[in-house]
Amino acid sequence: MPDTSTGSDTGTGSTRRDTARPSRRAVLAATAGLTAALTVPAAADAADGDRRLRGLISRMTLEEKVGQLFVTRVYGHSATAPDQADIDTNLKELGVRTAAELIAKYRVGGIIYFAWAHNTRDPRQIAALSDGIQRVSLDQPRGLPVLIATDQEHGAVCRIGKPATLLPGAMAIGAGRSRSDARTLGRISGAELRAMGVHQDYAPDADVNVNPANPVIGVRSFGADPDAVAALVAAEVRGYQSAGVAACAKHFPGHGDTSVDSHYGFPVITHSRELWERLDAVPFRAAIRAGVDSVMTGHIQFPALDGSGDPATLSRPVLTGILREELGYDGVVITDSLGMQGVRTKYGDDRVPVLALKAGVDQLLNPPSLDVAWNAVLTAVQNGELTEDRLDESILRILRLKARRGLLDHPWARPDRIGRTVGTKAHLATAGRIAERTTTLLVNEDRTLPFDPRREQRVLVVGADPASPSGTTGPPTGVLAAALTELGFAATALSTGTAPSAATVDKAVTAAGNADAVVVATYNVTAGSSQRTLVDRLLATGRPVAVVAVRNPYDIAQLPAVRACLATYCWTDVELRAAARVLAGRVTPRGRLPVPVQRADDPSRELYPIGHGLTY
Repeated sequence: MPDTSTGSDTGTGSTRRDTARPSRRAVLAATAGLTAALTVPAAADAADGDRRLRGLISRMTLEEKVGQLFVTRVYGHSATAPDQADIDTNLKELGVRTAAELIAKYRVGGIIYFAWAHNTRDPRQIAALSDGIQRVSLDQPRGLPVLIATDQEHGAVCRIGKPATLLPGAMAIGAGRSRSDARTLGRISGAELRAMGVHQDYAPDADVNVNPANPVIGVRSFGADPDAVAALVAAEVRGYQSAGVAACAKHFPGHGDTSVDSHYGFPVITHSRELWERLDAVPFRAAIRAGVDSVMTGHIQFPALDGSGDPATLSRPVLTGILREELGYDGVVITDSLGMQGVRTKYGDDRVPVLALKAGVDQLLNPPSLDVAWNAVLTAVQNGELTEDRLDESILRILRLKARRGLLDHPWARPDRIGRTVGTKAHLATAGRIAERTTTLLVNEDRTLPFDPRREQRVLVVGADPASPSGTTGPPTGVLAAALTELGFAATALSTGTAPSAATVDKAVTAAGNADAVVVATYNVTAGSSQRTLVDRLLATGRPVAVVAVRNPYDIAQLPAVRACLATYCWTDVELRAAARVLAGRVTPRGRLPVPVQRADDPSRELYPIGHGLTY
């Protein structure tokens, strides 16, 4: 991997960068020992740590306090010298040219990285960007380290791709049922993030996915059993935080039973309070017991918890009454992105951040207009709607988190560790072994699987090729074909898409005539999907056909004639390669369904229950 750390915020090497870093030692010295104090349970130590943090807060201006509450995007690979296109986008959306100008103007407490914001080219560049952001922030009057965050859930949602290690997603981990694997995932991912200067990961997803039609959670959830989800959430939290990265349980009070995507609409959860206690609340309680550093709100309406019609993000009964007072949580509460439609339906962008703070939120994530949101909070304090003491409460929680994760002692990335931490052979091998334990064999009639290269030498891989999750190789058919070829087959790939036309289906059937076996990658098959036609036509050729459901395991309900079917729960390389090893019999399938699959003709009845899974 080439070293691209040549921007003006990177210095000329690790030695020079280290000598430049102590420019804010005078401020950080006031917090000496805070990391240790805040990890020791003794009340006296905690009180001493809080006194020091309150001292930092007392020296802040009101404008600096407002800034500490915001976590925002910024475009570009460098804090001071981004590409011109990113400068232009920053000017349009944020009114500044660079991350450096953003920090100087708004004194934000956090920045979130996105691949689409061009923050995440490669590990060394990410580390240089992180250090550039920290240097700029610490060089401000009364400067403090920035909490740098991202969404590295693994599976379907990742912002930092190869060569970083990409692990199986939550529902795959749910199929593996191993708390040890969940903790290992957090530990590996956390170590790699920390080496790149990322201190907070908006993971794990603590939603219990009980709605197969959920368009926004789905395979991002560990499953439909609240106790199983809770155990894996707690394990992953401990893994991340053992590596020095703040975990974040989301989306409180529970986003698992929605049929509306809160990015684009306003979901309503109709659970009773009793059902919420038994279902949605269980993983969040477990996360809190595990000491989770942060909890993210959901932009969902939950009438049984608050009848006002407000989203949970803006609900004082939900965030203060339930999360703070009933569940006893005193860590950082962060909103989901304030640019999502679910939180913007009832109120304007100037009211949303103020109402969120009044509800009990600490961090305001990615408002559509930072200037509007920042000035709205400032004005609310100036006119008395919010008190400065209220801001101080949230800033204290944020500073506690920063101290607990070591930012006040050492906020820097660890570029010297990148080569021996990020995407190492050991990490990649571990990811592959975890994936093997998650692949689930749903159907295997007449011992269709495993395929044998001596018998089924020529394998045709067809099917859906959805856009590959961030940073993976893709497309799925190509990855599967390449992996099968490495295992001794002569495999070829033919992409047929998620909605194959009649001509495409005919082409696939013709190609199958020259194959000894066929693998079909399916993606979110519905009753009217032409993917069903593709599978039926391929079955009619008489060739052995194995379906690989590369996202939702529910596909099998729409494919009743299939004699062999695997579920991978995502279409990242690590999961597809593990599936190839299972198809080839190199690995015995061990995964078990973490969600039930209902019958297509009668959704009130289960086709396969939680825990179903076959083996060889």
